Amino acid sequence: MCIRSEEDSSVSTAETDTDDIPLFAASRKVYPQSVSGPFRRAKWFILLLCLGIYYLLPFLRWDRGPHLPNQAVLADLANNRFYFFFIEIWPQEVYYFTGLLILAAFALFLMNALAGRVWCGYLCPQTVWTDLFLAVERLFEGDRRERMRLDDAPWSFDKLWRKVGKHTVWLVIAWWTGGAWVLYFADAPTLVRELATFTAPLSAYVWIAILTFTTYSLAGIMREQVCKFMCPWPRIQAALTDDEALNVTYRYDRGEPRVSFKQAQRLRAQGEPAGDCVDCHQCVAVCPVGIDIREGAQLDCIQCGLCIDACDNVMTKIGRPERLIAYDTEGNVKRRLAGLQAIYRPLRPRTLAYAALIFVVGGAMLWQLATRRTADISVLHERAPLFVKLSDGSIRNAYTVRLLNKRPEPRPFALTVDGLPGIRIEAVGTAPTADIRPIVTVEPDSSREVRVLVTVPAGITLAASQPVIITASDLFAGETVRATDHFMAPGSHP
Repeated sequence: MCIRSEEDSSVSTAETDTDDIPLFAASRKVYPQSVSGPFRRAKWFILLLCLGIYYLLPFLRWDRGPHLPNQAVLADLANNRFYFFFIEIWPQEVYYFTGLLILAAFALFLMNALAGRVWCGYLCPQTVWTDLFLAVERLFEGDRRERMRLDDAPWSFDKLWRKVGKHTVWLVIAWWTGGAWVLYFADAPTLVRELATFTAPLSAYVWIAILTFTTYSLAGIMREQVCKFMCPWPRIQAALTDDEALNVTYRYDRGEPRVSFKQAQRLRAQGEPAGDCVDCHQCVAVCPVGIDIREGAQLDCIQCGLCIDACDNVMTKIGRPERLIAYDTEGNVKRRLAGLQAIYRPLRPRTLAYAALIFVVGGAMLWQLATRRTADISVLHERAPLFVKLSDGSIRNAYTVRLLNKRPEPRPFALTVDGLPGIRIEAVGTAPTADIRPIVTVEPDSSREVRVLVTVPAGITLAASQPVIITASDLFAGETVRATDHFMAPGSHP
């Protein structure tokens, strides 16, 4: 007979309980309740502003002159151009996009150091479109309680038409979201007409279909799951934040202990402590990600401030001060618990460093943009032979010169060379002007290669190799570009 000790029994029970713990917890559907207040109004304003810009910007016109598109913002992939109002970006200027990405990263870091995930709560496209889809859902299915009852109810005509209507409007919004995106890559009015008459390129329909599916899925179906599990920013933000950053915070120094409203009145009348939190759970009901902010800082919180509006409304009704939940710092909560004065420090080494980096990178980009050229020149010395000694004793070098014209009209460039006494230049296939400068015309938005002969007269003392400067001057616009190469003479090494 086998006798099991109590210790063996407890171990076995513990192992069984551990085996019963699921490795995956199914997601719980969140039914955010509508709320009114300053933070909700701010979110509506930002939503309308962002969506208005996104949907209408492709139709804004900007006159750039003849032979150029008049769409204010256009990614012209066919002609390798990006237009943003008066700015025109060429393929070789991809560093501007790199600079913008760097600026965006530092701006996110600065926003996080000042006010946590304020980007996620107000400006993130996922948040903006999810808010819009939730508004459509409330229009068809009602507020939180009505939606919960509708989902639990058996299928009926009323439930069917509400569900079908909601998803239909969602698909229309998602379709127009994808349609607006492709308008940034072609002339918007023309592409809309082609899409309506089914004459647009196949790629336009493919991308609209892809973006329709992703918008519908992310904003309508997945919602808070994107913020919780797909987006990397919460993890990055958690590593960047500190105790002095403003975050949506439950002020537990004031809210605890939690009791009902009537019990709180009774305790205060007896001179006993009672927190302002009446455990109404309104902060949980309005949260778009379904968390309880009273449990402290959480990765899931997107810092949207809707729980602040909900809590303020309750505090107003029960006659208690507002901002039991507020944008605050963990450091201030601890200071108040210790009887100290709250301190807000937006100017800290962290925020100053981020601001300085934004200023430096932004300033460098603006300087580069203000001083950039619309022409360019490159010079390549011919290697076989490196030089030729002519019958009159002069020395000649040959070069391949490439001229680049970034403007939409043809441009004549006059070539000159400097660096040695008596040096002169001629371009093969072009006639020199009266001042002996060869003129090379470059067609609009293109480059041209020309073979150039540079000659130094006899009697000039020459080193084996010394620098010369070849200059191209636009005869009309006055723009000048230069390139440096070497002039080879007898005694140089092949």
